[in-house]
Amino acid sequence: MSRIAYVNGRYVRHAEAAVHIEDRGYQFADGVYEVCEVWHGKIVDERRHCDRLERSLRELSIRMPMTRAALSQVMREVLRRNRVRSGFVYLQVTRGVARRDHYFPSPDTPPALVVTARNVAPETGDKAAEAGVGVITVPENRWDRVDIKTVGLLPNVLAKQKAKEAGAKEAWFVDANGYVTEGGSTNAWIVTKDNTLVTRPAEHGILKGITRQVVLDMIARNGLSFDERPFTVDEAKQAKEAFITAASTLVMPVVRIDDAAIGNGHPGELSRELRQQFHEVSELEPV
Repeated sequence: MSRIAYVNGRYVRHAEAAVHIEDRGYQFADGVYEVCEVWHGKIVDERRHCDRLERSLRELSIRMPMTRAALSQVMREVLRRNRVRSGFVYLQVTRGVARRDHYFPSPDTPPALVVTARNVAPETGDKAAEAGVGVITVPENRWDRVDIKTVGLLPNVLAKQKAKEAGAKEAWFVDANGYVTEGGSTNAWIVTKDNTLVTRPAEHGILKGITRQVVLDMIARNGLSFDERPFTVDEAKQAKEAFITAASTLVMPVVRIDDAAIGNGHPGELSRELRQQFHEVSELEPV
């Protein structure tokens, strides 16, 4: 069965899907995106992802391409046509198609919308979590508004490629003061030796991850010790556990940072428990 994509009002074969060469997402990275996990026929945290999508669009003065209810139906239709029961659905909204000019186009230029979906077996991520992953550290070199989930991801791409070449899964950006900000596509966490979970505040300098928020909900539900503050690379390397969070990874244990093994070099108990509980706490909506 061929994959199907939604592109600006039409459902088309994925292999033939295309956008105009003067789409501002292509010309200027003038757009935003969201990725939702699909788990056993349920969209995970759809409400929160759509809330963040709307916020990102507001911050860039791009209007929603359709009502939220209509967007939800498009997502489900793409999932249905691709027979996705477990995997991901991807949304991208740009400022639309217009003559190449740095100024915003005419206000009546319609935003452009692309929705795609793909199957990924849950066991794929579970297998990676059993072994844990490595991360490397790289200097923070991104623009100041990383709280907006834009398609302008070139620094992230370069950082994650460097991680791949080093045999790692992720790269953690480190600011000028030596503090970890976040990963190329994930939020960063550590667990101190007294079992306190630590992650950087998300009001500025990082993306407010949806999976990050679910972990905060699990922390509150379980009465775990939590400290929302920056942490250094050295502190992370001395931590009892470390992990990353994102819709694409859920809670993924980190067992190595650069050349330093974390804890005993195996996924930590708390990281594993949070991963196991994740779908008990996240919001699940039928496809």
